[in-house]
Amino acid sequence: MTFSPQGPTNDPTNDAPEPAIRRNAAKAAQAPRQRVSSGSVDGVAAWRRLLRVGRPRATRANALAAVLAIALGGAIAAQVQLTNERDLDQLSQSDLIRVLDDVSLRATRLDQQVRELEATRDRLKSGVGTSSEAIAQAQKRVDTLGILAGTLGAQGPGIVLTIRDPSRAVTGPIILDVMQELRDAGAEAIDIGGVRAVASTFIGDDNGTLTVDGVGIARPVVIKAIGDRKTLASAMSIPGGIVETVRQKGASASVAEQSTVKITSLHTPAPMTHAKPVP
Repeated sequence: MTFSPQGPTNDPTNDAPEPAIRRNAAKAAQAPRQRVSSGSVDGVAAWRRLLRVGRPRATRANALAAVLAIALGGAIAAQVQLTNERDLDQLSQSDLIRVLDDVSLRATRLDQQVRELEATRDRLKSGVGTSSEAIAQAQKRVDTLGILAGTLGAQGPGIVLTIRDPSRAVTGPIILDVMQELRDAGAEAIDIGGVRAVASTFIGDDNGTLTVDGVGIARPVVIKAIGDRKTLASAMSIPGGIVETVRQKGASASVAEQSTVKITSLHTPAPMTHAKPVP
């Protein structure tokens, strides 16, 4: 319907374009939305493709590599455990007999020392012992302390351990282990390459040169120890002990049991600057 100066008139041609205009306007409004929606879909598809490319594929090669890695890890863990733990059930019958003999000899020696000390204590407490006996016991105690402190020479049964190491693979820590093993086995006096080893002894290693308390030690290294020779020799030759450790380094070690071992090297004690006797 249109208006003219003459009044309203019905003109069908005027109403025809209006639906077409509305349709064009609607299409124009929807066009940006379609473009935006299409761009979002393309972006999501691109990310999906990237994820598919980066996703690990379960191929035979990958599965085999995983199995080998797991097996290798298990083998390493088992080896570390076997190295750190030396169970007695892994030793042979002869090795177990040697370990038992070693422990039995140590126990016997300690029991004998306990009985001697208890007998001396009882005599002194009861007053049966004379003054000369008390003096003798005091002198024996002084001699014992002098041997332990390295201020007196000593002789007695023991062993001589000789380590031949032309490649100088035997280092200071190994010699330190030797000294500790001898002490644990009951060695009462130790000489390392002509140097008396006492409680304060330290082992050095400078570019293949061994030192004991700062004194250079010649090779082959000769170590003397006084004590129960069977116990000392067993402690050196026990499975996983010093002799085996030295052989693993490419060197050789021999243990000779002797009825009399003489140690004449002496240790000069340093004056005490901090420790004082308890009154």
